[in-house]
Amino acid sequence: MKTGGSTLALQIAMLAMCLAAAGRAEATDTATVSDQKLQAKIQYCTYCHQPSGQGYVGSTPIPRLAGQQTEYFKNQLQAFIDRRRVNFFMFRVAHSLSPDMLAALADHFNALNPPPLGGAPTELVDAGKKIFVEGLPDANVPACQVCHGPEAKGNGQFPRLAGQLYPYIIKTLTNMDKERGQGGPGNPDTSAIMRPIAHSLTESQIKAVAAYLSTLE
Repeated sequence: MKTGGSTLALQIAMLAMCLAAAGRAEATDTATVSDQKLQAKIQYCTYCHQPSGQGYVGSTPIPRLAGQQTEYFKNQLQAFIDRRRVNFFMFRVAHSLSPDMLAALADHFNALNPPPLGGAPTELVDAGKKIFVEGLPDANVPACQVCHGPEAKGNGQFPRLAGQLYPYIIKTLTNMDKERGQGGPGNPDTSAIMRPIAHSLTESQIKAVAAYLSTLE
């Protein structure tokens, strides 16, 4: 892959360092969560995210949770609690969850693997794959696979993107600076690393990447 200048090379090096750190995440203990309580919480989650965690395409897209990296899953629920990620409904859901319940829910959804819902414009897939694999050197956008892995299945604190809903990826990348990484310098959030990258993508490029990712199993 061509690097296209010192700025892009620095971004890739920073992302690669973060990816390496993600692989050293510590395990958490979920033994204190009763099965009855866990099943009740799972049922509550699936009212919106659907029984297999495949997500839902409606007036507001609800993301796929199935197969999601456990560390990322826990971090994002904690981000709702800490108001580093903005969503009033999810704050109300997450703030009552214990650390052990967060971990148990993360393990449950990580183990699910339904097929992607699909629905993206197929003519955008090839362009999206090129951006995912090679990045956009002229725009200082590193290859997505640097952190999210060659199959887009994520790693530790970096989320799985494979099979994520087409409209949800578009919404997330378009609103990254408004919904993610809101903690500020004193309360950092790993998703803040995506803000300059998302800002550098055009609307058509975002749609192309979203189309490609939504097809992956």
